[in-house]
Amino acid sequence: MIDEELLGLLVCPEDQSPLALAEEPLMAQVNRVIATGQLKNRAGRVVDAAIEAALVRQDGTLLYPIVDGIPVMLIEEAIPVDQLEGPEAPSPKDPA
Repeated sequence: MIDEELLGLLVCPEDQSPLALAEEPLMAQVNRVIATGQLKNRAGRVVDAAIEAALVRQDGTLLYPIVDGIPVMLIEEAIPVDQLEGPEAPSPKDPA
């Protein structure tokens, strides 16, 4: 999906914190909410297509979608994780 060397260089454009690939349970949860038509990005636009993968900020609050193998690193395209179902979203993969 994303080269490990590239992943090690990518940081959140908002706060420069490390990013990690989102794990499958989180992606499944994201895509369930997308299917309901209720998931919005930071620009307020509804995310209407399933996401194959995403990068998650170290604090677990934002996802940056990966589209056709390319990370979309625009702050307005980030997806706030607090929109997901359940009391607590799954943790991101440890960026170690």
